[in-house]
Amino acid sequence: MNRVHARRFYRCIAGLLIAFGLLAGAATTEAQNDKKKKKKNEPAASDTPGTIIPLSDEQQIDYMISETLGAWQIGDTERMHKNYADDVSVVNGGWAAPIIGWANYQMLFKQQRAAIQQVRLDRSNTYIKVNGATAWACYQWEFSASVNGTPSAARGQTTYVMVKKDNHWLIAHDHTSIVQTVQQPAPNAPPTGAAAPVKPGS
Repeated sequence: MNRVHARRFYRCIAGLLIAFGLLAGAATTEAQNDKKKKKKNEPAASDTPGTIIPLSDEQQIDYMISETLGAWQIGDTERMHKNYADDVSVVNGGWAAPIIGWANYQMLFKQQRAAIQQVRLDRSNTYIKVNGATAWACYQWEFSASVNGTPSAARGQTTYVMVKKDNHWLIAHDHTSIVQTVQQPAPNAPPTGAAAPVKPGS
């Protein structure tokens, strides 16, 4: 490329950069003018920083359940506790007395959680009903994990009874049932004693 062509090339590039700069500047100025006009009129929700679109009670509960199950999967009891009432009652999928109170539930949860790894819990078919400051929700779940090194899986259903305190929904009662599935043993395979799955969903 000779000097004449090089100069033309660089002028062309410089011209494009200036044009883009002017266009960008014009677009910015136009956007600022639009914002000023909107401020004079009624501001749009998306233009107001920090605007929070309120969720319905059903949406709040659905989000709270997702948050609780996410914390359950990673064993984060602090995050779980913010969604449980201190006097919660918990009925698990086994033949056992109800667990009364968050402190008792947390202690038993930590003991069980220490034995399991690679936890996965999927929720489906959620139904939520709100009645004033109380609500209930039920859903199905599928659980898989490694329990003391042995693969384990279970399916079941959970029902929550919730109360609204200080504009926040709390689980007051948690009832989980495990659905017993009969697995057909492989031909010529000796029966195995698979580890009982740890109760998911609460």
